[in-house]
Amino acid sequence: MTEIREPKKACGNCCTKLEHINVTLGVDSILEDINLHVHCGEFTALIGPNGAGKSTLLKVILGEVPYSGKLYFMDSLKNRPDSPIIGYVPQKLDFDRSSPVSILDIFASALSLRPVWTGYQKSIKEQAKAILSAVEGEHLLYRKVGHLSGGELQRVLLALALSPPPDLLLLDEPVSGMDVTGIELFYKLLHNFRKKYDMSTILVSHNIAKVSQYVDRIIFLNNRRVICDGPPEKVLTNSKLWETFKIDISQKTAISEE
Repeated sequence: MTEIREPKKACGNCCTKLEHINVTLGVDSILEDINLHVHCGEFTALIGPNGAGKSTLLKVILGEVPYSGKLYFMDSLKNRPDSPIIGYVPQKLDFDRSSPVSILDIFASALSLRPVWTGYQKSIKEQAKAILSAVEGEHLLYRKVGHLSGGELQRVLLALALSPPPDLLLLDEPVSGMDVTGIELFYKLLHNFRKKYDMSTILVSHNIAKVSQYVDRIIFLNNRRVICDGPPEKVLTNSKLWETFKIDISQKTAISEE
């Protein structure tokens, strides 16, 4: 398997701890007794079948769903910041594709206290262009949001999530629906940003082969619980993983050698 991962470095950003997390929505149990410690600077993938609770776990960290248990963040001195900066990239963005809103409009709303309809300061345009250039998207600045491809839109959302640079980056199946070229570019950008900012990253994905090339750690969720947790080379040998995804031994060997 091609190794693209690099050694983790110590940093001053926060790590994330979850202790005995349970989520119940109505009468349905979504997550049960989740205990995880996502270390500073670590790139972690959450994998599992649909309904396993992967997206819900991200929502727990974002504070968007009620839960029982403990969630807290710690910096390198074991202090607990009240509000770490969290960047988030959703699987998709629901919007009216006929909307006249441009990418510059979106960035102006995020970067300026002035209403968009009052016009843009030159500094806002320059800042937006600089942020987009980091995701190879400066040419998208004046495009209408409804005219972007799936890959282009996800790169714009990634740029927004990284401005300002977060302590923790969460991504919920960010490459779903992209073509091969778009997927490769997106993972290359994530790899570069990880080196630049040394931030903790948690990525939800179904692409076991791809994420195993990039991440330090894979957490396999199924039936509301953590089934297996560890480096890719450990998780990829777990029989429950292969049984769940119904991958035969020939496919397993191909993924391990990729």
